[in-house]
Amino acid sequence: MPAHKQRIIMGIDPGTQIMGYGVILVDNRSVHYVDMGVIDLRKEKDHFAKLKMITTRVSELIDTYHPTDLAVESPFYGHNAQVILKLGRAQGAAISAALMRDIPVFEYAPRKAKMAITGQGAASKEQVCLILERTLKVTFSSDYLDASDALAIAMCHFYQLTSPLADIGASSSWEKFIQEHPGRVSESMNPEKKKTSK
Repeated sequence: MPAHKQRIIMGIDPGTQIMGYGVILVDNRSVHYVDMGVIDLRKEKDHFAKLKMITTRVSELIDTYHPTDLAVESPFYGHNAQVILKLGRAQGAAISAALMRDIPVFEYAPRKAKMAITGQGAASKEQVCLILERTLKVTFSSDYLDASDALAIAMCHFYQLTSPLADIGASSSWEKFIQEHPGRVSESMNPEKKKTSK
């Protein structure tokens, strides 16, 4: 990515109950937090009405922030085919909103995003949130873990743009974060503690 190129990256964490979004500004290879939040779909019971709501709300977000790139998390492949189908549809609704406005879309697996942010592919949502707070120098509410996941997808795309040959673009690993901020990490969230306690 050229050093002078300014980008606005919107990350989307698809969901059929809660959909997260996060927005960052990339300027001169520096990244800045813009906004994040959630689209609450729980009150809408009809699945197709949810898809319409996703398309509408993501379109509104795009019109508000004018992203140059949309980064979306790929569905997690679990055992329940119906859940995967619905998540794929939710992802597709968000993608459609971007494509209709000629915004390029990039997809990242959850594990890759976690690896990019924390250096741990199996990191928890809380761990991802803590590293993002440190990286972006902001404080997030623990109620917005779906939003911080979306922000992680946006950051993953930023790292991919600046270091396309590197699988890990994070400037700090989870272990380094623990060393530098021992008071912010409980034992239950520390993967190294879990290993030694077994």
